[in-house]
Amino acid sequence: MRLEARNRSVPLLCCRPFLQPDSMPTTCVVGILWGDEGKGKVIDWLAADTDFVVRFGGGHNAGHTLVLPSGKLVLHLVPSGIVHPHTINVIGNGVVVDPIHLCSEIEKLQQRGLSVQLGKNLLLSERAHVILEAHRRQDQWAEGARGAGKIGTTGRGIGPAYADRCARIGLRLGDLLRPAALKKALEGFAAQKNAWFGPAGLAPIDAEAMHRELLAAGDRLRAGIVDTGALLRQAHAAGKRILLEGAQGCLLDVEQGTYPFVTSSHASTGGAFSGTGLPPHALRVIGIAKAYATRVGEGPFPTELKDALGDRLRIAGNEFGSTTGRPRRCGWFDAVAVRYSGALSGASELVLTNLDVLRGFPLRIAVAYRLADGVRTTELPAFDLDTATPELVELPGFTEDLREVRQFERLPATAQAYVRAIEQHTGLPVRTISVGPERQQVIVR
Repeated sequence: MRLEARNRSVPLLCCRPFLQPDSMPTTCVVGILWGDEGKGKVIDWLAADTDFVVRFGGGHNAGHTLVLPSGKLVLHLVPSGIVHPHTINVIGNGVVVDPIHLCSEIEKLQQRGLSVQLGKNLLLSERAHVILEAHRRQDQWAEGARGAGKIGTTGRGIGPAYADRCARIGLRLGDLLRPAALKKALEGFAAQKNAWFGPAGLAPIDAEAMHRELLAAGDRLRAGIVDTGALLRQAHAAGKRILLEGAQGCLLDVEQGTYPFVTSSHASTGGAFSGTGLPPHALRVIGIAKAYATRVGEGPFPTELKDALGDRLRIAGNEFGSTTGRPRRCGWFDAVAVRYSGALSGASELVLTNLDVLRGFPLRIAVAYRLADGVRTTELPAFDLDTATPELVELPGFTEDLREVRQFERLPATAQAYVRAIEQHTGLPVRTISVGPERQQVIVR
């Protein structure tokens, strides 16, 4: 694909919050806690003046929500820049791809009237690993076998696909275009899986049927399966604007998150290079944080509200998973965890979302933890987080409706003080504040 310069007019509303210096044309957007922070809306803003939007990790366990004039749009695999006609969207090699789901998602987007053209505005890394039906069955079996120790996986095969990648028995999208090699790889894959599928009570893998299904999916996706790493390196060398779209959140990173209650990919900035094929270089990193904290699934959550107030916050924020529909756990803003993730990801600024949801709620920020042994810490511990008690500071709340506010100075004084307190306790400037799901419901400082 030949890269061409574009001269275009960009709506001021979309691009102004995120104007990038010419010296740093690559931006990485990451969730700062456990995901569901509102990355889709931020990517939508940024993509208005971006050449490439690139997913670098995760799979269709992600759910990035955009609120468009035509209604709500939830994206799982397709990058969030797909609503902008000028943007080239890339599913990088660090993503695990369910080809059946991807074909379905593309079809649904086209039915919504979006132009999704494989090989033009949607490209798929030939090195991206494939999620198979066997991975989904294995995922669901393993989660059931954990009993009370379940992780909270979506059951979509993400973890087993990444595990097979590391075990070097996985299949890649490029294999779907090579019938003979695909057949041989599937026979080896089926032999290894069936050795324990039977004793585990799982139906054996039919390699022939899988071969036919994957070849059909490969035919449908063929035009988009390319060497995206080479293209992105060319784009980077040419000074093109590249937007790296993280999935989940930093605290779900397989190595740096709240292990074992994590995803199976590198959800922080560290995965941005290995998951795209781009060389290491300076990035502008934007961390996305809600004005309160949420988490889906199991795992430690020091500021969680397990009472009627937490239930009320869940309803007020419509905190239900966009992928699974599961109710999200809700709690106070956690400055300890945000400081950790900010330092881990190299974030230079925060986008604060859902501030409007806190109307009528008390405002509290966790600034330290008290561990079970009585030790006070301002650092996120790798162990024993489940027994940590948050040390909270409380600020006066607000009762005003913020959804029509567009200037920071027009916010209620208590809301302004809350934002400044978040900056003080996290050490990160809040440059942009979202006060509603719509594109225009934004405050720029």
